[in-house]
Amino acid sequence: MKLAISGKGGVGKSTLAAALAILMARSGRRVLAIDADPNASLAGSLGMPVEKQKTVIPISQQISLIEERTGAKVKQYGQMFKINPEVSDIADKYAVKHNGVSLLVLGAVKQGGGGCACPESIFIRALVTDLVLHKNDTLIMDMEAGVEHLGRATTSGVDLMLIVVEPGQRSIDCAKKVVAMAGEIGLKRIAFVANKITCIADEEFVRNALGDDKVIGMIPYAEELRLADRNGKSVLDGLDSGILKRFEDILGALEKGGGK
Repeated sequence: MKLAISGKGGVGKSTLAAALAILMARSGRRVLAIDADPNASLAGSLGMPVEKQKTVIPISQQISLIEERTGAKVKQYGQMFKINPEVSDIADKYAVKHNGVSLLVLGAVKQGGGGCACPESIFIRALVTDLVLHKNDTLIMDMEAGVEHLGRATTSGVDLMLIVVEPGQRSIDCAKKVVAMAGEIGLKRIAFVANKITCIADEEFVRNALGDDKVIGMIPYAEELRLADRNGKSVLDGLDSGILKRFEDILGALEKGGGK
């Protein structure tokens, strides 16, 4: 299974990504989680201690690696460089494992000019393409609110774009923009998960806005999740059994092809 998880900032993408990754790892799968959000927080959601998080160096900051593989200097423009750099060994060499999940952080690429190609962006795009199309691992991508790291070449390998929303109009509007962007690159397999639900009215608001058949899960607002973040625990540590079942049911829906 290969999932891309997106949505407006703060809705709980990393919470859902970490929960699904840990649950899949517990079932014996080899799981690779990719933090593709510039505001990286997936390591914390997996329960990785702060000291261990400091050992995770974003791929975009691996300057010597990028220069070696692309044949170009970072932050020097007008160069010739490889557009298909060797990336097949990156996950094995640079992922950090915790709670049974191997984590890679992509990091932000600082581009000069509007959307220009640079060695960092070319390298990361090649890496994502390799992970999606050529690796057999279960893959979960925690993305920013968009499809920045995906392209038409990778859509055939993504099983589903899972968009996390909360019961608010700005979150819904953002979700619809993500759907439109996904459609532009040919990614039409979409499903939604609603987070921070407090009442039936919240559920009805989300279902009416997005379509009942596309919403595969509802996660209630939970104090345990907030405390897990504050205390440096994984999102599943000390979780109420009822809320844990919500995450398990979402995984079950995904395994049955929910949202397709």
